[in-house]
Amino acid sequence: MDVAAGPLRGEPLREAIEAGRDLAAVAGRVRSHRAALRADADRAASSLRARSAIVRALGAGTWRVLPLSRGDDVLLGHLGAWASAPEVDPAGESLLHRLDTELPARGDLAERLLGLRRLVLFGRRREEAERAATWLLEQRRGWGGGMRSWLDRLDARTREPVLPLPVTSALHAGVGLTDALDLEGSHREVLPARAVAGLAELVPPLAGVISSAAQARDRAEAAGEAAKDSQVAALLAQMPVDRLREATAERLRVGALEEAGVRTVQQVVEHADLAAVPGVGPVTAQRMLGAAHTLRALAHESTTLRLDPDDRTPQATELLVRLHTWEVLRQAARADDVVGHALSLQPLAERLGPDATHLAVVGDAPVVELLGIVEPVLEHARELRAAVDGVAAADPWEDFTDRPALYFALLSELGLVEETGTYGDVPDDVVEATRAQDLDDSLLRVSLRGYQSFAARFALVQRKVVIGDEMGLGKTIEALAVLAHRAAEGGRWFLVVAPAAVVSNWVREIAGKTDLTPRRLHGAAREEELARWRREGGVAVTSYGTLGALAEGLEGFELDGLVVDEAHYVKNPRALRSRRVGALVRRTQQVLLLTGTPLENSLGDFTTLIGYLQPELLEGMGDSPLEFRRRVAPVYLRRNTEDVLVELPELVEVEEWLELSAADEQAYLEAVGSGNFMAMRRAAFESGMASAKLAHLLEFVAEAEANGRRVLVFSYFRDVLARVAESLPGLVFGPLTGSVPPAERQQVVDDFSAAPGGAVLVAQIQAVGVGLNIQAASVVVICEPQLKPTTEWQAIARARRMGQLHSVQVHRLLTEDSVDERLVELLGAKSRAFDAFARVSETAKSAPEAHDLSEADLAREVIAAERARLFPEGTDAPG
Repeated sequence: MDVAAGPLRGEPLREAIEAGRDLAAVAGRVRSHRAALRADADRAASSLRARSAIVRALGAGTWRVLPLSRGDDVLLGHLGAWASAPEVDPAGESLLHRLDTELPARGDLAERLLGLRRLVLFGRRREEAERAATWLLEQRRGWGGGMRSWLDRLDARTREPVLPLPVTSALHAGVGLTDALDLEGSHREVLPARAVAGLAELVPPLAGVISSAAQARDRAEAAGEAAKDSQVAALLAQMPVDRLREATAERLRVGALEEAGVRTVQQVVEHADLAAVPGVGPVTAQRMLGAAHTLRALAHESTTLRLDPDDRTPQATELLVRLHTWEVLRQAARADDVVGHALSLQPLAERLGPDATHLAVVGDAPVVELLGIVEPVLEHARELRAAVDGVAAADPWEDFTDRPALYFALLSELGLVEETGTYGDVPDDVVEATRAQDLDDSLLRVSLRGYQSFAARFALVQRKVVIGDEMGLGKTIEALAVLAHRAAEGGRWFLVVAPAAVVSNWVREIAGKTDLTPRRLHGAAREEELARWRREGGVAVTSYGTLGALAEGLEGFELDGLVVDEAHYVKNPRALRSRRVGALVRRTQQVLLLTGTPLENSLGDFTTLIGYLQPELLEGMGDSPLEFRRRVAPVYLRRNTEDVLVELPELVEVEEWLELSAADEQAYLEAVGSGNFMAMRRAAFESGMASAKLAHLLEFVAEAEANGRRVLVFSYFRDVLARVAESLPGLVFGPLTGSVPPAERQQVVDDFSAAPGGAVLVAQIQAVGVGLNIQAASVVVICEPQLKPTTEWQAIARARRMGQLHSVQVHRLLTEDSVDERLVELLGAKSRAFDAFARVSETAKSAPEAHDLSEADLAREVIAAERARLFPEGTDAPG
């Protein structure tokens, strides 16, 4: 074909080339705009995806949470711009590509056929130009109509600005966030960031609290060793250097050391170079240093770590801080569910910046359930932060004096306080089974001493036991540990039977030291609480007196655990309350009988308790104390204070023997003459200020007040207490008698404990023998001998118990040539009988007949002896 004469030249071709270039420019703008939109959207998606967090809450749901801040409105705008861009299918994308790339290239080739250039165009190049021209002329026929309109619409969007979108619209379908981030879930919501305020700051410490608690334990243990080392150093600093001779069989010349100013063993330990001391060669120096380290090792082995408020060394202070920190972190870590949720929230906390204003949440469960997880985590985390801050701000010694039992429990757990009598008299096979028993303390809020943990595990292994630990060792918390373990296993219904005076105390202990729910089945609301307990479970607490009224509600009801407190209250098997308790014991698998005085007047009292549990243990038993203890050992655990509380301050007991004043003697003669035993016992106080006992008592109180000590004054008799209270100067609380309601008794004790040093609590000895803790006092005065040794032991133990920081002085006021002498004589036998049958820390030597003496027998014997002494045959008694 002659090109010059054909359609491949001239105006038609020129128009086709120009039209093609116009289309290519539009397609190029559209392609460039769409590429920019997509790149911006991809960058926005990548940035937002990096900040999103997945929260997987066990048993609740899974959510992806995206924190959004003010600057994110631009990113959302980019996502929205791309999401709202007209959709172009693959064919359209291919067309845009061809228009953008092929049209300009073919136009350039075809343009060679125009003008003078065509005259020099030959061969292959001319063929390429002709093919391009032909293609352009053919394609032009399709460039109008729908394609042009479609391209113009796309081109129009290139002139629309990309506008920021409010973050509150992040999850709107038109924004495209959920598609860009592959967010799946039917529950979607944008929340204000204040809904999780504090999460970023508070959650990480809570999420890491388990490892933090482990580290805190290690630091506390190291601080304990450092405190013990400082005590050893103080001991060696007072040990003269000539003690080195005692640590080695060789003769050491220590005179050279003394001349060089090295006068103590600690100075030898610390000396940089003993061989440089004149007169001490290398060999001698090595022997001296070896001897010093031997003494140091022995001192370390024999030293019991003590925390003394009167000796606040830096090491002891550091130990208290470390112990307190460990306890705070450990208690926080015990909330497994909350800590678990904190761990699931940690990815979100790590991505929550300080500028976050909103949260875009998408999940498979309602968003309100996520907030239901967040709220308790934040509450627990705030409590943890406040507690940790409190450790730093508090005076460690003040906290120690407020809660010494806690600190000693922690020391015991770290092995820094030795407990030698943990196993009591329990047989070896039972000990091994007990040690192998796990104890779930997840529902306890307090730490157990080693011996307390053993008691709880012993009860779990043996099922039905008597816990006869001495007063002050924590039988209540041992029982609660058992109930908490059973509750963690799924148990729901527990019952505590106790004297009315301590029902309130049990309710307080359950609420304060466990996560169990106390139910007070005592008083006006007992029926409502009984119904609630039957319906919902918990630890029901009732009194011996109320137990009968609840019998119908308890009939046929299976208990998961039964605790009988002060179990010597049911020592008489014929008493109605004993029969009721016995029936409960028989149909309950887990039973703890608690008593610090299993043997009061007769061996029969003790055997009654054993008979409730395993009567077969007593079959065919003789009257040997050793045989008795061997028989009951599988179900009876008793530890004495001195055996396990090695940190307990000294107990100083003094018998203050006084002469009766003239007035006292006259009152006493009249009482003996009338045969009135009780009048004989309190005659020494009848004369008021003329009484020798009262005068001596006033001296004690004055001295105690001068030393800042609180005083307990005990008597059996109310009129004696009234006379004492009237005569004492200063701050006096009481008299606390049996007629004071239990709740008021506790309030009196609380007020006394909070009073400044020098205060006096006057109390009837039998009214405080059960349940009340009065370790604020460190001076105890007993106005007259009691008819049961256990009554005095109980009263003293109310002051000298775990948590007491000061030595306890016990002063017994006794008068010569009176009933006091006879009682002290006769009661000694009862005390020895208790040691033989009930204590496990001493060898039994007493004969069984030494303990069987009733109070009535005692009174008759004393009266007869005193009448015989004061009124020989033929002499008339006064009155």
